[in-house]
Amino acid sequence: MKANKRFTYIFIIFFLIGGCKAPENEVTENENSIEIIVSCGEDSNLEKYINEGWTIKQEYSEEKVCSWKTIAASKDCNLEKDKGCKIVKPDKIGEEKFYLLEK
Repeated sequence: MKANKRFTYIFIIFFLIGGCKAPENEVTENENSIEIIVSCGEDSNLEKYINEGWTIKQEYSEEKVCSWKTIAASKDCNLEKDKGCKIVKPDKIGEEKFYLLEK
C-alpha cells in the first residue's frame, strides 16, 4: 500500500513540474501555412507575418497556468523547516493563443 501511495505522490510531482514550462512563442511552418502559439501575453511576431502577406485563417485560445506558487498547507506549517506541508497551486492564469496563418 505504501508503494502505491509513493507512486501517486511521484506522479503528482511530475505532473506539476511538467506544467511549469516557461511561456514561449512557437512557430510551426509548412509551405503554405504557419501555426503561431503565443503564451501568457508574450510579444509575438504575428504582425511581421501579416505584413509579409500571410492571413489569419483560424484563431482560438485556451486558458493556461502562467506561473505557480507554493503555499502552506495549514496555519501552523513552517515552509522553511517543514517541506512536507507545502502545496503548489496556480498563481497566474493567462491565455495561450493559437493562430493558423496561410498564404
